[in-house]
Amino acid sequence: MARVLVCEDEPDILALIATRLEREGYDVITAADGDEGLRKALEHRPELLLLDWMMPGLSGLEVCTALRAHPEASRTRVLMLTARAQQSDIDAAFAAGVDDFIIKPFRSGELQQRVADLLART
Repeated sequence: MARVLVCEDEPDILALIATRLEREGYDVITAADGDEGLRKALEHRPELLLLDWMMPGLSGLEVCTALRAHPEASRTRVLMLTARAQQSDIDAAFAAGVDDFIIKPFRSGELQQRVADLLART
């Protein structure tokens, strides 16, 4: 099954997402901040990165931009999960290279469907 990296600084949200994805059969790796997320993305080369925007260290936007600059990791799909809901934020995320965008709070079913859809495109 696909490898998914979940990068989220809220421990409860991180655990919830990781548990649900593991139940779906995904190989889940976690990171608690942007610096760790970028390091693990480059090290493990997941097929999908679920990325919070507002985190300690590098922001999710900075992680995505850095990831897209690495040819060996630039094909990783990125799903941004964030409370930032203004159109300018959504536009900035897509400009940085995210493949999809979900506004928190999100429904579990929606997240699972978006993950499946993105992985089907890899």
